[in-house]
Amino acid sequence: MLKTVTVNIDRVKQNDRFEPDFWVIGDFIDNVLLNHKHKKISEYSKFIKKGIFDLKAERYQTSGIPFLRISNLKYFELGTEDLVYISEEDNKANPKTILRHGDIAFSKIGTLGKILRIGKRFPEVNISQNLIGAGFKKETNKNYLFAYLLSKLALLQIKKNKKKQLQDKLNLDDIRNIEVVELPAEKVKKISELVEKAEEKAEKSLSILENAQSIFYQKIGIDFSKIEKQKTFSVKLSDFAEDDLWTPAFSYPLYVNTLKAIQKKWQTVPLGEIATVKKGDEVGSDNYNKYLDKKDNDIPFIRTSDLVNYEVDQFPDFYIPEEIYQELKQDIKAGDVLFNNDGKIGLVAMLTPQDKVIIQSHIKRLRLKAEAKKYNLTPEYLFLVLTIKEVARYQAERYTVIQSTIPTISNHIIDIQIPILDKNSIDEITKLVKEAFELKDEKKKLIKEVREEIDNYFDI
Repeated sequence: MLKTVTVNIDRVKQNDRFEPDFWVIGDFIDNVLLNHKHKKISEYSKFIKKGIFDLKAERYQTSGIPFLRISNLKYFELGTEDLVYISEEDNKANPKTILRHGDIAFSKIGTLGKILRIGKRFPEVNISQNLIGAGFKKETNKNYLFAYLLSKLALLQIKKNKKKQLQDKLNLDDIRNIEVVELPAEKVKKISELVEKAEEKAEKSLSILENAQSIFYQKIGIDFSKIEKQKTFSVKLSDFAEDDLWTPAFSYPLYVNTLKAIQKKWQTVPLGEIATVKKGDEVGSDNYNKYLDKKDNDIPFIRTSDLVNYEVDQFPDFYIPEEIYQELKQDIKAGDVLFNNDGKIGLVAMLTPQDKVIIQSHIKRLRLKAEAKKYNLTPEYLFLVLTIKEVARYQAERYTVIQSTIPTISNHIIDIQIPILDKNSIDEITKLVKEAFELKDEKKKLIKEVREEIDNYFDI
């Protein structure tokens, strides 16, 4: 549907802006703000700063101070899947962009509206040049401020203010000028409490999963650190006789010997024997809708970048019409395990009852078969095993090949060997994983309620 808007030329000259969004969205926002008390976010802030500009990738480390990039900004939580670190020295050399609990990071290029509040998990982090960081005064209700910034009214302001160059972009003033509406005190209190509870459940669920992983390492009884990491190796031609992969990774001794160590101590079964593996679908970018443009019944479209902290992003970048969801009939339900088959291979998630989604073709849906019962396997145990680097990630890397420019393990996912621990160990791990995902489900309910509290207030 074509919509026309007439703007007085003097207003255009005054603002020096020609983008339709600036005027269509701007008039709507102005009408909302006329009826409510509001302040610019800069009035709440201690600082609003750009991230480190000239820190080169070769300075990244595997431990130290977390260094946030756009890919780490996930809805409500910090995505740790490709998190890198910097040294204490580099961090101290850039004190103005150190962020701590309650501070906020904004994406300033690309997909705008990615906003992350720093949680309690890391004492402090620093941010890259593509982010803007903001810290707030002590008296600021940081829980409410964060919730408000994720509301449609705040995201509309970001959409209005963005500049279109080679890609969408925000500058410091665009962030500083975001207007924060002051809701009634009782509503602010409720929203703040919901955010606090959601953060607690998010943190606790990850701690429980880390505990479950520690128990797995303890129960499997193998000191993986003692398996030799050979830098050079040779392979007999006869070793390739039964295999169709001639890549160095397939014969890499660390991967091969790790699996041998597991199989020496425990029975293993190929994933294809115990689980059905179903590929997702491509729906075409023409069918993508962004959050601000989607209809109420549009379905979250989960891509490989939307698997975060062992779950699917509750509010991903794109949504698709429900009629496409109904046509595809992907049969996705709570308890299904998702596995990235291409690109960022090996990322794993499990679905909760809150997740009504459709998955991209680069993601495989795993569901246990009836045959898995004879091994006492559960979806929770399968999920946990697939998060263990020495089990699933090493095997996935053995099978990885490059198709065009994208890494993939193709159908070799069914060849991944799953170690079968004793029943008591499986039951103990299962109980912990269930508890963790119950917390994740409760967190998602709380976050949904937070967003509805604000959006419904403005009837957006």
